[in-house]
Amino acid sequence: MVKRTSLEGDACPIARSLDAIGDWWSLLIIRDAFMGRRRFGEFQRSLGLAKNILTVRLRNLVERGILATEPASDGSAYRDYVLTAKGRGLFPILVALRQWSEEFDERPEEIATMLVDRRNERPVRRLMLCSEDGRVLAASDTTLKPRSGALAGGGAGASGENGSR
Repeated sequence: MVKRTSLEGDACPIARSLDAIGDWWSLLIIRDAFMGRRRFGEFQRSLGLAKNILTVRLRNLVERGILATEPASDGSAYRDYVLTAKGRGLFPILVALRQWSEEFDERPEEIATMLVDRRNERPVRRLMLCSEDGRVLAASDTTLKPRSGALAGGGAGASGENGSR
C-alpha cells in the first residue's frame, strides 16, 4: 500500500482538513455516524468495507478527535463510535457535498433521499456563503489575505484568479 504524504503541517486549511478526512471511506463513515450508526458491524454492513480498512479508518477518526469511543449503550462489551463536537462540525461539509451532487449529478433521479427539516418536512435550503453584512458571496467576491503573525510562504495559498481555493 502506498503511504500518503501528510498535509497536517500545510499552511492551507483545506489541505489540513483533507489530511484528516480526505479519503472517501472516512467521509462515508462520518455520514453513517450522522445517520445513527455507532457500531463497527453497522459501519461494516452499511459500507461493505473490508474489516482491516474499516479498523484503520475508525482508528484515524478517533485519533483525530472526530469520533470517540464509549461503552456500548446496551451494556454489552462492545464499544460505540460517536461523533465529537469536531465531528459534528463536519455536517455543513457533508450537506455541501450532497447539494453539489444533487445539482450536478448526471442522474439525479437515482439519488434515493433528500435532506429535509425535521420540523416541517420541507427540503433544506441550499447552503450559501454570506458576508458579515448578509450579502451572498460567489468565489469572485472573495480573496485570501495573509493572517497577521502567520508563517510566510508556508505552502499552498490561493489558486485561481479570484484567490479562492
